[in-house]
This record gives sequence, C-alpha cells and structure tokens, in this order.
Amino acid sequence: MRPWFPVSDRKIGEVWLSMPDPFPILVKFLFTSGRLSVQVHPDDAYAQAHEGCSGKAEMFYVLDAEPGAKLAAGFLRPLSRVEAREAALSGEIEHLLRWFPVAAGQVCCIPPGMVHALGAGITVCEVEQNSPVTYRLYDYGRPRQLHLDKALDVARLEPVPGPFEPVGPLLASCQFFVAERLVVTETVYQPDPSRFHLLVVMEGSGRIGEERFAPGEAWYIPAGSDPFLMAADPRAVLLRTFVP
Repeated sequence: MRPWFPVSDRKIGEVWLSMPDPFPILVKFLFTSGRLSVQVHPDDAYAQAHEGCSGKAEMFYVLDAEPGAKLAAGFLRPLSRVEAREAALSGEIEHLLRWFPVAAGQVCCIPPGMVHALGAGITVCEVEQNSPVTYRLYDYGRPRQLHLDKALDVARLEPVPGPFEPVGPLLASCQFFVAERLVVTETVYQPDPSRFHLLVVMEGSGRIGEERFAPGEAWYIPAGSDPFLMAADPRAVLLRTFVP
C-alpha cells in the first residue's frame, strides 16, 4: 500500500478511505483573462445559519502576474450599507474598491467578510476552506446571480490589508489551514503523525518515492505515513497545506 498518492487517483482501500470526508481544504489554480466578480464569503456561523455549510477563509499565492496586474481587497474608504448597495447596482463599486498591484511571490489573505476581486493577467494558487458559498456583489454585467442582501450582511465595508511579500516559508496561517512554500532538492520527508499534508506542485518536477510528480499535481500524505524519499530538480517549488 502506498502511503501517498496523487489526489486525482481513483484509489480504493485504506489510504483513500483515510481522507477526511468532506475534505476540509480546497486548492485551485486560477488563470485570469479578465476581471473576476467582486465577491465576499461568510464566516462559519453565518454560513451554517443561512446555507447549512461551513463559511470560507482563503488565500491567494501569486504565481505570475502580467505588468500592471491588480487585485482588489477592501475599499478606499469606509462605506455605509446603503452606499455599498447603490454602488454595486450602478457598477461604481469597481471604483470604490482598493486595487493593489501584484507580483509573483506575493500572498493575499482573505478572511470571511473581506470584499475582493482578481484582475486580469494573474495566475494564483488559491487555498481555501472547502465551502461552496460565494456571495457576488458585482459581476461586470455578466448574466449571473448577485447576492446583495447576504453579501452586505457579512461584508466589511472598509479598507483592509492587501497583498504582501511573505518572509520565510510560511505563506498563511489561520484556524482552518496553514500554507507553506516548500523547496526540495532531496530529503527524507517526515509525515506528521496527527494530520494529513497536501503537497501541491507549483514548479519543477521530481519523485515521491518511485512516483513522478509534475506541476499542477496535488499529492495527499495521510497522517502517520512512513517517511519516504523525495527528490526534485533545483527549480521545484511546492506548496504544503494542512489543517492546524
């Protein structure tokens, strides 16, 4: 029995069944060709009361950004609920958001209640609570549902911190997940005895045991797995995430 395997594998048996259900962390790669919707996520209490599921905290790890690329986080100034609603309906909200220039290697932490949007020309790895709940405030005229009442119930209508350059390997840490940047050439990997790890390949290639890994893959390391050899080329960068 392998103590690790790509998440995309359709395995059965002890290893597959050791995965939490529902899996608490969702990882996505996003490639933006245009501005994404202006949105906000609820916390656990609001989501449980109104949607019957968990809320959502998330983070963006910027992998690439074209010149002039920006993301929005919070507002230029505090807004009233009435002003925010009117701005969402008119489209003025786009100009009231605070747009930050972004560059590869930056991180933006997005707790519940933080209004945010991704601009065009950005590639990010997104780590988040595994929740389906997103409330849209504005969608640039695209024919999708808005959720103004619920969004305004949970939104922080004020300035918030924007993207930052992480110091050291730690990218983000909250009660729902930890995300770390992991650079590996060759090592004996020591799994955690009490929690799973998810290894997401950002760049480069290598081996986990005898198995090859490549960019875009996610590998699940069950809690209590045996140590294994991990070897990679000098360009390999992985993101490791887990529930603290």
